[in-house]
Amino acid sequence: MPNPTNILYLCTGNSCRSQMAEGWTRQLGGTLFHATSAGIEAHGKNPRAIAVMREAGVDISGQESTVVSEEMLGAADVVVTVCGHADELCPVLPPGVTKLHWPLTDPARATGSENEVMAEFRSTRDEVKRRVRDLLDRLGSGAVL
Repeated sequence: MPNPTNILYLCTGNSCRSQMAEGWTRQLGGTLFHATSAGIEAHGKNPRAIAVMREAGVDISGQESTVVSEEMLGAADVVVTVCGHADELCPVLPPGVTKLHWPLTDPARATGSENEVMAEFRSTRDEVKRRVRDLLDRLGSGAVL
């Protein structure tokens, strides 16, 4: 059995978008993929992100909010930055690591009523799922990223 493809999702604070991407990869990727997430900083887990993922049947409550390390970068086959800040501040990657950028809206910055804010979190969750599914399909088929 081949080694799983290691995907690292990198965000500013590792509290929402990268956590969602890690959760979706774990849910959709099976044994072919290994997912981790980290941030340029660690802002803790966002309870709304946990809640909307739980609504979709994915439990991310056990994931940790961590700061990216050299070890994480060294173990990654693919690094996906999920915000402009992380893309700009992404450390230099080891040779052979593929870097992708997904310019996702930060739901933690949403304003309005609780229903409006949660709608933003759900929209981001669904966009992350679509992008993760596409990435896993492309990686699984051997497509060039």
